[in-house]
Amino acid sequence: MSQKQMKEAFISNLNGTSLLEISIGLSLAPLCLLCRGLLLILYYLHHGKPVSSRKYSLLLDFLVLVSPLLFSCTVLSPIIFFIPVILAAFCAGIFSKIYSQRKREARVPFGQVVKEFQKTYLDPEYIPAITVFRVYVNVLTSISILAVDFPQYPRRYAKAETYGTGVMDLGVGAFIFGNALVCPEVRQKSAVTPPRFSHLARQVFSVWPLISLGVGRLLSVKSIEYHEHTSEYGVHWNFFFTLAFVRLAASLLLAIFPKHKAWLVALALAVFYQLILSTTSLKMFILHGSDGRDSRLGFLDANREGLLSLVGYLAIYLASVQVGQWLLQRRDSVRGWAAALKVLILAVLVLFVLLQLCQACTEPVSRRMANLSFCIWVLAHCLLLLSFFVLTDLALVFSKLLVKGSSVPCCWRIVQPHNSSKKHGMEAVPVGREDKLSQPCLISAINKNQLLFFLLANVMTGAVNILIDTIHSRAALTLCILHLYMFFNCLVMYILHAKNIILKFW
Repeated sequence: MSQKQMKEAFISNLNGTSLLEISIGLSLAPLCLLCRGLLLILYYLHHGKPVSSRKYSLLLDFLVLVSPLLFSCTVLSPIIFFIPVILAAFCAGIFSKIYSQRKREARVPFGQVVKEFQKTYLDPEYIPAITVFRVYVNVLTSISILAVDFPQYPRRYAKAETYGTGVMDLGVGAFIFGNALVCPEVRQKSAVTPPRFSHLARQVFSVWPLISLGVGRLLSVKSIEYHEHTSEYGVHWNFFFTLAFVRLAASLLLAIFPKHKAWLVALALAVFYQLILSTTSLKMFILHGSDGRDSRLGFLDANREGLLSLVGYLAIYLASVQVGQWLLQRRDSVRGWAAALKVLILAVLVLFVLLQLCQACTEPVSRRMANLSFCIWVLAHCLLLLSFFVLTDLALVFSKLLVKGSSVPCCWRIVQPHNSSKKHGMEAVPVGREDKLSQPCLISAINKNQLLFFLLANVMTGAVNILIDTIHSRAALTLCILHLYMFFNCLVMYILHAKNIILKFW
């Protein structure tokens, strides 16, 4: 076998992992975020000021926010169920230290702190969980697209061939989910209804970079004979094309149907598509081609997975638009977000029950077809991850109340209603140092240039695979390469952030 064939075989014919392992793994990123926040609060408690050095801030963020994820999906994957317990215990230890070392004059009974926490007002204009969700999906995807080519990355985490739930399968759906949360239809705040097709026109202009990247990836992969997983999207199709066409199709549908009914359109699409899969020969065509022998003749046959899975991804996008509208409803207090968290948890439980019923009555999860089970699975786990991030943010708000004046980047800013009025809808006024946006933060840096970060990760992944025999790499070399790769990507974003450069003009 050639090197290209060996690498293609290495990432093919896999079956994924269990729902439980993915659910447990989703808690790692929120725990890393909580750990970083508690360390910053503890630093402020000891020094009376936040970390101001960009160099040390980048190092702290990388070691706490990124490095644990690299270890968890490689050499520590055999003990993945214990890692959240270890991280949670470490966070509990830091919190205990913060609580015990507060200045004597700041000491108040714990019950009073809880009451103050429940009455706390938060900046209603900023929802950190959405930002962090989108950034971490990007980071985890960037880690996985290179790590999957190394033997230390468990094969069960890679994309499943036909049926199965791999970590990378979830990453594809989560990328769609994260894009929908901040689409123009969700972010529209004007009371004046815009022209019906205004958002569609904006999307036509904004997706051309994705189409250009898709064409660029296609040409580069074919020209250098880079290894590729054909049954993932097809011969010519790739994820950039999927994301572009889903955004265009969703804007068209949302221009026709009321956006507050997006979930109904999503449900109708997903159910109708599943009925066609179950009652016609479409499923056999997707899995085995027009001649039943996996032929790739003609454009549709060659790219059947990428083209036909657009329906499922479109359903996920539209359902996510509904989630985004709900999340952006004005909530300006801890009580409001605690109630929202309960709704999120309830939605996750309902979706997991529906997933079990759907898999029992129709077919298992299949990213290759983007069937109904896949849509429900993606939504359930994305909402679970969002719930973890909201819970983390509330925990950090509580911790900041223990140490007055402390701040954590990409966390809720504690505010008070204008003129101390507690009426909803009043202007929010930041308190203390909570409004300092100049504090260095890796999450903010990546958030400013997310598409560039993803593109850079793809280019670096290709370069590493061309230069290194990844399949036969030892663990020490693998960890070194992955850390250097992610640190370089993060460093570029950090430098751009420090210079306030945003490479987006569409």
